[in-house]
Amino acid sequence: MDTSTAVRGPLISAWSVVSPFGLHASDFTAGLGAGRAAAESLDGDDWRVPVDSACLVPGFSNREVLGRKGTRSMDRVTGLAVAAVGRLLQDGEGERIPGVADDAALVLGTNTGSAQSIMDFTRDSLVQEKPFFVDPMRFPNTVMNCAAGQSAIWHQLKGPNTTIAGGRASGLLALNYALRLKKSGHADTVLFGAVEEFSAARAWLEWHTWGGREEAVLGEGAAVLLLESEEDSAAHGRGGLAEVLGLEFGVYHEPGSEPAVLVDCVRRLLERVGVQPGQVRFHADSHAGGERAATERVALAAVFGTDGPERVPCAELIGDTNAAAAAFQIAAVLAVAEGREDVRDQVALITSVDRDGVVGCALLRLC
Repeated sequence: MDTSTAVRGPLISAWSVVSPFGLHASDFTAGLGAGRAAAESLDGDDWRVPVDSACLVPGFSNREVLGRKGTRSMDRVTGLAVAAVGRLLQDGEGERIPGVADDAALVLGTNTGSAQSIMDFTRDSLVQEKPFFVDPMRFPNTVMNCAAGQSAIWHQLKGPNTTIAGGRASGLLALNYALRLKKSGHADTVLFGAVEEFSAARAWLEWHTWGGREEAVLGEGAAVLLLESEEDSAAHGRGGLAEVLGLEFGVYHEPGSEPAVLVDCVRRLLERVGVQPGQVRFHADSHAGGERAATERVALAAVFGTDGPERVPCAELIGDTNAAAAAFQIAAVLAVAEGREDVRDQVALITSVDRDGVVGCALLRLC
């Protein structure tokens, strides 16, 4: 079956990232192209964490990036999301891009929201003069959907506003939800993506989850993409970057069963959308830490053999961004394909394996 049909499905037509390479999509593209790892050593005086290095968004401060107004009580994960959404919605001259009205929807992936905000607020409720002497302005930061809600308020997005929590697969789950919003008629234009912060709380949680040994360099950032129809994309001067062919998900229950579940997901997706394994040009894996790091390589070999698709690096350069991982993988594919005529109509596979059992994959056809 030829995937380049006359009438294409929903398109990803724009994207933005705030990443350890910098605040702009161009920084991300340049960093990936150079193959430069963004990890940096942590100052022990500034960071009381059990890890020596991390991939941080350079120089990121809510006040510096977003201004003083409205950021006094904003936490880091919310600031990253607001900044990424803003960079997607603004053109090179700072004006709002056409075709994204206030009825646009926002679907944002996360893990717990901000673990640091939750722990700080809980601690204050215990150690302040009385348990109820806490800063009420910081309470919204403890709610999982704070980043999505604040991003919508900040940028006047009054359509459906949804937070998806699915670990490393959150970006793919957000894309799936965005497709459902469009199919059901609840929104014509949808912004989707995911966000993750680096913090002392997250570092300690990961450390204990790892069993007291460092399995991966932690990263942070946000990736947001625009999903719209081919007609809307063309009407507003956006030719489209990738067509969403389909997604597939699965769940594993026993350690060691991840490759088999992922293989089944990929094969079901390929069959459903009518793509042959040899038609897949790129593969962006989640590169999970520890034993799961080999899971996707094993699954890839089972589906494609030894001569598989070209691998698109991401996590080994910007770190384990957890909830934002899959959204960054999609952005990485678009960054690698940027300006290349030879990849037009080629298919890219994005795969994700989360330690809590979620397995997912997506197929995109590059425009």
